[in-house]
Amino acid sequence: MSIDLDVHGGGIALITINRPEKRNALDAEHYAGLSRCWETVRDDPAIRVAIITGAGDKAFSSGADLKTFIGREAELADLWLTQKGQLLNRGLEIWKPVIAAVNGYCLAGGMTLMLATDIRIAVPHATFGLAEVKRGIIAANGGTQRTAAQLPYAVAMELLLTGDSIDAQTAERWGLVNRIVPPERLLDEAMAFARRIAANAPLAVQAAKELAVRAPEMGLTMGLRMEQFVNKVLSGTADVREGKAAFADKRAPRFTGR
Repeated sequence: MSIDLDVHGGGIALITINRPEKRNALDAEHYAGLSRCWETVRDDPAIRVAIITGAGDKAFSSGADLKTFIGREAELADLWLTQKGQLLNRGLEIWKPVIAAVNGYCLAGGMTLMLATDIRIAVPHATFGLAEVKRGIIAANGGTQRTAAQLPYAVAMELLLTGDSIDAQTAERWGLVNRIVPPERLLDEAMAFARRIAANAPLAVQAAKELAVRAPEMGLTMGLRMEQFVNKVLSGTADVREGKAAFADKRAPRFTGR
């Protein structure tokens, strides 16, 4: 039982929630391990893209291991430790792209984790749901926020208020996942996406993600202005010079993130 982090060639990190006997549910120990992995992805300049998946062929993650959390007493002061044990779906700022390889059940905290990723690949038997209201709580860590932002209002409210699940085909139809692939191709497809992204200029990729994520809070006028500022900054980088030289030489660019 663990959270595994492997860094592959080309700057691709693979995070695996390795608790298949519990449908990759996360207790406090595993949440702490996942937090450390996200910090590594954020801080290691050698990593350009991350993939998150679950061990086995049954579950991406079924969310929090409720048996270890419900009824557990915690200090009220902990409510204001907002930066402790930060997670991608809780608000940790990671501007490197994150790909979800959804290999089965994607429920509760597993789904809020997926909602915080940028590209999602799923297997045909994947199931998506936010059943927290059936347990007397709400879908936190972005559950109510990102669901409403990423889906039509009525669809989001159906998921949040009924707690019912949807299948992979429905998730694809509503744009929650990019594509559905056979189980044996899941990681290959995720890696192919990651390689395509990692081949691009890292600073430009991260800037594009941040501007897109911040767009709703900035508004169009500010967003357009920020695009100008960011491109002005990027125009002086070594990667821009390399991109120009590679185009002239008709070769693949060798970006360094500088």
